[in-house]
Amino acid sequence: MPYVLPAQFDVGSRTQITLEASFAEDAFRPEVAMRDAPFEVTGPDGRITLLAPVTLAGDRTIAEAALPIDGIYRLSSGQRAGRPGKMYRKGGDWIMVGEGTAPLSGAALVDVRSMTLADAYVLRGRSGSSAALAPRGKALEIQPLGDPTALVPGSSARFAILYDGKPLPGQTVTLFRETGLYDGRKQADTATSDRAGVVALTMPDAGRYLMLARYRTATPHAPDSYASFTTTLAFEAG
Repeated sequence: MPYVLPAQFDVGSRTQITLEASFAEDAFRPEVAMRDAPFEVTGPDGRITLLAPVTLAGDRTIAEAALPIDGIYRLSSGQRAGRPGKMYRKGGDWIMVGEGTAPLSGAALVDVRSMTLADAYVLRGRSGSSAALAPRGKALEIQPLGDPTALVPGSSARFAILYDGKPLPGQTVTLFRETGLYDGRKQADTATSDRAGVVALTMPDAGRYLMLARYRTATPHAPDSYASFTTTLAFEAG
């Protein structure tokens, strides 16, 4: 799963933030550097700015973003297209070709492309405008319904799961704990979006969390072609 992780979620009066990005099996444990991602920052005024060239550092990618004014900022990998692949149906499930198994004899193969997006929100100074929380209106998104930089342990937080700007009901999301790497409880919570596409998740203790949503859909105007979306949101409860 992809992630972006800022050096701090509350930067105080700092005017710049460093972030790392990677693909990983466990929350915030980098394994594969994120290449060719259009990294961006959305400011408190809603303006989106592409980040300067990034640095590949082995198993992670490093980028820096300017935070010129007070408010909430969205740091993002941007929508990244992965390599095209093939998949086929086995019962009610889609199986990717090359994931340790050969396709069934006579299975009808279809094209699929992985699309990934990783977001995180940081606060400089006072929160002020919430324009950075507005959805982009395309692909799979997780929209915080509240201030994502003010979450506390034991509280419930609400998020909207959106596809092309519209609510996506019936989608399962998973919340991972970074501290689960040490105590074995990696999953903090799961939920399924309601008719309005909304989920409520609870952070059991202080620390950093990674929320994951996946959605697979046919590609419009392209027969036998699919897109597989994976979106994450990193945040801190403290």
